Amino acid sequence: MEPYLHHVQYYETDRMGITHHSNYIRWMEEARVAFLEELGWGYEKLEDMGIVSPVTQAVCEFKKPTTFSDLVEITVEVQEYRGVRLLLSYRMVNARTKELVAEGTSGHCFLNREGQVMILKKEHPEFDKILKELAQAGPAENKDR
Repeated sequence: MEPYLHHVQYYETDRMGITHHSNYIRWMEEARVAFLEELGWGYEKLEDMGIVSPVTQAVCEFKKPTTFSDLVEITVEVQEYRGVRLLLSYRMVNARTKELVAEGTSGHCFLNREGQVMILKKEHPEFDKILKELAQAGPAENKDR
C-alpha cells in the first residue's frame, strides 16, 4: 500500500511552532480512510452497504515534532483482525528527513446501521477475506498490497 501523505497546515501548529498533538490522531483517521479506499472498500461503499466502523480506541506515541509545511508519510497496516474487531497500526515519517515522528494504533469494530455488531465473514465475506489476508501477511506484504 502506498503511504498516505499529509502536509502539515499552519492551523495545526501551536504557539510553540510545532504540530499540536491532537492532529496526529486526525491524520491517522485520514490515512485509515485512504487505506480503505485503496483496498476498494472506501467509506462511501461501506456506508452504502450498511457497514459502520467506529473507532473503539486510539493510541499515539510522539517521537519527533513536526512543523508547518512538513510532509508526513503515514503507513497503515492491519495489525490484527478477528472478524469483528480490526486493529490498525500507523507509522508517521517526515518525508524529507526520513525521521520517525509518531507511531500509533486504532481499533475499530463493524456495526450495522442499527448499531448491532456485524460479523463480516457472514455478511460481507469478500471484505472479511481481504482483512484476514492483510492481518496474516504481516508488515512486508501489507506494504505491497
